[in-house]
Amino acid sequence: MVAIVYTIVEFFFDKYLSKRLYLWVVLLIKSIFYLIFLIFSLTFIASLAEVYIQVDFPNESLWWKSNKIFWMVTAYFMLCSLLFSFFRIANNKFGKGVIFNMLLGRYRKPREVERVLMFLDLKSSTTIAEDLGHLKYSQFIQDCFYYLNRIVGKYGAEIYQYVGDEAVLTWNLKRKTRKNINCINLFFEYDHKLKKHSKYYMKKYGVVPEFKAGIHSGKIIIAEVGTIKKELAYHGDVINTTSRIQEQCNEYNESLLISEDFLAKLNLKKKYEAVSLGSELLDGKTESHKLFAIHKI
Repeated sequence: MVAIVYTIVEFFFDKYLSKRLYLWVVLLIKSIFYLIFLIFSLTFIASLAEVYIQVDFPNESLWWKSNKIFWMVTAYFMLCSLLFSFFRIANNKFGKGVIFNMLLGRYRKPREVERVLMFLDLKSSTTIAEDLGHLKYSQFIQDCFYYLNRIVGKYGAEIYQYVGDEAVLTWNLKRKTRKNINCINLFFEYDHKLKKHSKYYMKKYGVVPEFKAGIHSGKIIIAEVGTIKKELAYHGDVINTTSRIQEQCNEYNESLLISEDFLAKLNLKKKYEAVSLGSELLDGKTESHKLFAIHKI
């Protein structure tokens, strides 16, 4: 019962209140709620025990104030709750699995891995920033990425980093082509969520956000860098190429572009169609890349 209540409370606060309240306020409210829950649940259990197993438990009014066992149980529960919250916050801060990989020292030495990369960027960002001003524009970006964060877990994505109004997402490259479709699904669901909340954006900011994205895949190097503000850094030509593909969205007036290499690793089924845009010599590259625009059918 305790586990069920704990799960429900954590889910409720994470989904509905974490964005509206300061972290210390959330922790304080949860602590008070858990204290009240423990008092009532232990009083109820003690009453049942007296009835069914004929054991005398302290369950009179305000019994918990001077009961050492109660406060030991409460302290243990609160400590576990705080530790769980700490690890969850750390996991959200550094990304799924990053803390675990750092503890294991997995990337202390650079490692080569195959990844799918998506560079997701706000359309007309300069114009919007000039119209809103710096402070309101920052709030606008927060509101945009809030809905992105709600779906990254659903599609198995990791957020590598935020760069201004751009987010870089990554996936493990799967051998089964049907599993690599997650990045396409994420983009179109994110676009749907922003349109679904268009009235909110228009009322608060006077503009509805639209994003463009470029997707590419290949081998990259992941290495642990820094001693202060340590993080996992990605290196490799794939990163630069993905960024250049995303920049071509403006040239072709498209929202989602992918490389031919990544298209070969996809199974679009009947949900999407790939439209060839021909070969493009990307900035800083010596070889052309064939690009495809992805449209939802």
